[in-house]
Amino acid sequence: MKKFIISVPEILLPNKGIDLAAWAVVACDQHTSDPSYWEALDAFVGDKPSTLRMILPEVYMEEGADTSARERAAKETMRAYLKSGVFRRLPRGFVFVERSTPYVARRCGIVLAVDLEAYSYRHEDAAPIRASEATIVERIPPRLKIREGAVLELPHIMLLYDDPADTVRAAAERAAGEIVYDFPLNMGGGHIRGRAITDVRPVLDAFSAIERNGILFMVGDGNHSLATAKAAWDKKKLSLNAEEKETHPARFALCEAVNLYDEGIYFEAIHRLVKGVDAEKFMAGFPLHGDGAGALYCGGKKQPISLPRHAADAVASVDAYIAKYLAENGGSVDYVHEEDALAALTEKYADHVGVLLPKMDKAELFPYVLQKGSLPRKTFSMGESAEKRYYLEAKEIR
Repeated sequence: MKKFIISVPEILLPNKGIDLAAWAVVACDQHTSDPSYWEALDAFVGDKPSTLRMILPEVYMEEGADTSARERAAKETMRAYLKSGVFRRLPRGFVFVERSTPYVARRCGIVLAVDLEAYSYRHEDAAPIRASEATIVERIPPRLKIREGAVLELPHIMLLYDDPADTVRAAAERAAGEIVYDFPLNMGGGHIRGRAITDVRPVLDAFSAIERNGILFMVGDGNHSLATAKAAWDKKKLSLNAEEKETHPARFALCEAVNLYDEGIYFEAIHRLVKGVDAEKFMAGFPLHGDGAGALYCGGKKQPISLPRHAADAVASVDAYIAKYLAENGGSVDYVHEEDALAALTEKYADHVGVLLPKMDKAELFPYVLQKGSLPRKTFSMGESAEKRYYLEAKEIR
């Protein structure tokens, strides 16, 4: 099969009259230790059409949890929305996205589709679209259950491209025309505006000019979602003939592509929250080595520690200790974006310990992955939770 890398999708958006503030919701992998966020969002949405009804927030995907009813409801809602005229179809093309958040005045992206044949999370495959961090294959099957049988995909995946001169963004903004949405995001997510791009050739040409070392994109957010889409496609294509494999909609995944050097893109550390442990014992055995800044939180109080200076090495060291401790003593680990939230959770729960990690310089991303393959899982986050991509556009995959 020919690898296209970028495909021009037929994007679905809510019809005029749909309350977009209730429609768009933050990525499902946010606020995984805070069910109150999702309860408040549920109350805000009420019975209005919403992407909340087509996803499964990961806060409800705890180990051993029965999520089958939620999965069925999400897939039924997709079919119902398609049949009842909730969606409208844009002409084939891209969407130029401008987003403001409580932290940045402007972040620009391009909603497009990518060829899953051109993506791999295995470094040895040297694919044009690569994972930036280690992929935990055990996380794919439960997500695959949600995608299989779904008629739509809703993207929270953000791809990064390496364009210091900002040529792609400039081409996309020049080509952008009709405003297709413009509204405030709920739950403190800021504001978003999208403009349709129907003449995609200048954008495709600009992307072609920046492909280097066989790489065009690295996954900034949503790697496990893209890996799940890939797994679903690899399974689906076994039942297709050669012609069908070239054009089947499940082969192409909807994403937002953002320049690594966009002023609205900045890297934050993802901190570790270790739960259900003897806090004193966990802290007593912690390896204090290196010359980088870090900290432990216990009872809401901060204790500075030393870690390896490079963020990826610090993450690898911390994760190795946590994995060893949990294997020997029990407990679990979660991932928290804000330092204030980390401190608050350790103050609220006596058996929680937080590990504050250093942040990575974004200019190191492409060189590091080219040299070493991938970062440790959850080495960085692109901004705070409120800045994550909101589900908004959709694409048919059946």
